[in-house]
Amino acid sequence: MRKLKIFRQLLRDTKGTSVLEFAFIAPMLMAMLVSILQTALLYLAQDGLETAAEASGRLLMTGQSQQASWNAATFKNETCKALPPYLKCDGLMIDVQTVNSYSGATMTPPTLTYNNGNVSNSFTFSPGTGGAIVVVRLMYLWPVMPAPQGFSLANEPGSKRRLMATSVLKSETW
Repeated sequence: MRKLKIFRQLLRDTKGTSVLEFAFIAPMLMAMLVSILQTALLYLAQDGLETAAEASGRLLMTGQSQQASWNAATFKNETCKALPPYLKCDGLMIDVQTVNSYSGATMTPPTLTYNNGNVSNSFTFSPGTGGAIVVVRLMYLWPVMPAPQGFSLANEPGSKRRLMATSVLKSETW
């Protein structure tokens, strides 16, 4: 009889219900916050890559790289100067192609091949001459962490997300 009385008192007691409700909701709330944070960081990184693509495209559009006879490595070093601090130059991949018309510009991302976890593609560096139509594609493998509840932004092996910024331009005549 006494045990039944204690049980009834516990059922009527409302102290601590907020803590109990929060304990049920906390894992989903944390998963949502981690997912929002990862998505925000991804958009920040994408914006930094877009800014670098615009700056490197300007080097080609004005003929600075062509007149100075830059090779792919020099162009990459100059492009890295436009990268924000959270994007490292080591992870940057650059593809520069000259096309005959705007409709001939390749906008699709290339298929990356891997050798021991490292990208083994060789990309083109063909900046063209004055008046040429040039396609500049910057690619970066951004590391992402697997979030709770199965949320993942990775689209490449090794829990990485490929970011890509493309700029199509016509070089000025110089």
